[in-house]
Parts: sequence; C-alpha cells; structure tokens
Amino acid sequence: MLTFIGLGLYDETDISIKGLDRIRRSDYVFLECYTSVLTGTTPEQMTELFGKEVGMLYREDVEGHPETFLELAKESDVAFLTAGDPMVSTTHIDLRIRAAAMGIRTEIIHGASIVSAVCGLTGLQNYRFGKSCSLPFPYGKWAPTTPIEVIEQNIADKLHTLVYLDIQPDRYMRIPEAVRMLEEMAAARGISIPVYVGVARAGSGSPVVAAGTAAALAGVDFGGPLHILVVPGDLHLMEREYLETFAGL
Repeated sequence: MLTFIGLGLYDETDISIKGLDRIRRSDYVFLECYTSVLTGTTPEQMTELFGKEVGMLYREDVEGHPETFLELAKESDVAFLTAGDPMVSTTHIDLRIRAAAMGIRTEIIHGASIVSAVCGLTGLQNYRFGKSCSLPFPYGKWAPTTPIEVIEQNIADKLHTLVYLDIQPDRYMRIPEAVRMLEEMAAARGISIPVYVGVARAGSGSPVVAAGTAAALAGVDFGGPLHILVVPGDLHLMEREYLETFAGL
C-alpha cells in the first residue's frame, strides 16, 4: 500500500489528523523534498511529532529510481509525504500511475494547497485563474519564454496567472527577482503588466501579501521562503477592494 499524504503549507502541525494517524501506522515513511518544502519545520521535528523516522527523497529518487520505495509498498505500508496537496504536482500523478502498473494499491490523504491558500490571502477568485506556470532560474544565457506567453494569454482572456517560483537545494526565488525577470520578458514582447501580487510564507503565522506595480514590489521586504507570485487579469470590484484592504494595492 502506498499512501500519498499532504502535509499542508508551512510546518509539521499543518497535517490532518487522518494523515498523522496513517503515518503512525505505516511501516516506512518518506518525504519528497524537491517539488516543494515546508520551511517552518525540519525532518527532526517531523520525526518527533510523527513518531517515525522520515527518509528523504530527492528528484533522482522519485523520477529516476522510484522502484526503491515502490517495491516496499508491494508488501508493506509506505507513506509518501509531500508539502501541500500531493496531486497538485504532475510528478506525483505519474508516480501513482507507475504504482498502479506494478499492482500497488494507492490512497490519497489531501492537505492544504497553495492553490487555494493564495485565493484566501489575496482575495482573487479561484474560478478566475487561467493556466499556471513555473518561473525557473536562468541557466547561463538561457531563460524560458513560456511564463510570459502564459501570462500574456491569460491577461488577454481576463484571467489571473499563478506563477510558481523556482526552488533549488541551495536557493529559492524571491518575489522581487521574479518580478524583474517577468518585466524583462514583458518588455521584449512589447506588453505591460500593471499589477503583481506577491505572497510569502502562506500558512505561517506571519504571511506577507503585497500588491502593486513592479516598482512598488521591489521595495517590499517579503522575508524568508517560500514565495509565490500572481499576475492578475482584470480585477473584479471585490477583488480590488480585498487587495486594497489586505495587500496595500
């Protein structure tokens, strides 16, 4: 049995009672720690709360050689932990398909997701979001144009864009840096982005939410990770009022 368990947004206490109970009854517990991370906790703190040793899984473990832990799930109960909600990531969808092909029974225990948390923190209505995109760090002189293409299409359709910011083992992308990159891409395509909304540390006791122009967000101290960005389309009257009230628009 392989159980995908969402840990929520920020620290080890975000997990559901159902998820915690399943972890404690599992034979093996693994934490996938590359698609996202819980920045408000550590593996040691998780181990203490869960009462189980937590094994770390990285990109190569999950995408390259998942058979290492999938084989265990044929005869044992394996808990596969992820930040947020497990099935937001296509990596985990692929993993569940692989497990099914191996005859492994699977189950999902959902957790709070950044997708819904952003709506609550910004007031942007969930049904007004279009396609999301990821913004990676440039690699040498290479930088993908997909993010600005997605944003441009969503703006044309009057939809908001959720922009996932790159996470690497030794660094994470910050909102001001992401805004600078998107401004350069937008200028190259001859378009303008009037408003950005930045969110830092969703799920913590001190999240930061700020909305405004690129210049305005450059002066905001968003603090530590994780950061995520929204490029709004046309704002509904209530969305604008919410951003004015809670995000300084």
